Amino acid sequence: MFSFHVFDHPMARGFQNRFSTQYRCYSVSMLAGPNDRSDVEKGGKIIMPPSALDQLSRLNITYPMLFKLTNKNSDRMTHCGVLEFVADEGICYLPHWMMQNLLLEEGGLVQVESVNLMVATYSKFQPQSPDFLDITNPKAVLENALRNFACLTTGDVIAINYNEKIYELRVMETKPDKAVSIIECDMNVDFDAPLGYKEPERRPQHQEEPAEEEADPSSYADMDTGFRAFTGSGNRLDGKTKGIEPSPAPLGASDIKRGIPNYDFKVGRITFIRNSRPQPKKIADDVRNMNDFYQLYEPFSIKCHFLITLFAR
Repeated sequence: MFSFHVFDHPMARGFQNRFSTQYRCYSVSMLAGPNDRSDVEKGGKIIMPPSALDQLSRLNITYPMLFKLTNKNSDRMTHCGVLEFVADEGICYLPHWMMQNLLLEEGGLVQVESVNLMVATYSKFQPQSPDFLDITNPKAVLENALRNFACLTTGDVIAINYNEKIYELRVMETKPDKAVSIIECDMNVDFDAPLGYKEPERRPQHQEEPAEEEADPSSYADMDTGFRAFTGSGNRLDGKTKGIEPSPAPLGASDIKRGIPNYDFKVGRITFIRNSRPQPKKIADDVRNMNDFYQLYEPFSIKCHFLITLFAR
């Protein structure tokens, strides 16, 4: 009596653990329903039919579910995650940027296979437009956008939405493999120069100008430090120009007057210079007469004060 253990063969177990099928793919804008699914366009995940979930649950696959998408007609492939299982049977919905990478049109066939990817440690991106440099903190913006992605593939051009504007970035390099998973990972991010970016031209350095000769400090005493106010021009309310004097000529470099420096200055010492202008003659005479009055009547006032104090006792 013979028995055949077909399902115990290692090759049979390998085929059981692998999900592989073909779907008609459409962009998210073709998804029927009252709700707006623009969130799918902001990430790297697709929508699959419920039968795929039933089949995946029967297989011993690893989580999170990651898939390899292949367009056999153009030999283009990429990797993605799954967002929901609500599509019609035989149909899957992809973000528009993913369909562009695969060179797929609406209703084209795509091969979907389950895969296991290594966790990312490094990735390098190249913005496809110099406008990406206008973002204040591009790494923080990219980190926030990658939360809607499950994996990255070298050579893909992903699209992120920031401030109601779409920015495209090409994945130049990923480590440790060409396709990596970015779910719960510690990944270093680097940027390449944007496509079409030109570095600003450096102007040639001018020859050093000869230093100005130091002027003699004694010549500063003869300079005038007068104040020039209202040097601008005026306008009449009636619009006429009659009676408006032209503004004075601007000051030249030779007209700038300087003060006399304090050559006795010492570090840590502050000197307060007061203006000692001569007093008018009338005020000086009044002060002199007042001093003479106090000198004449001061002894008499002392005696009177002594007598008043004596009688008071």
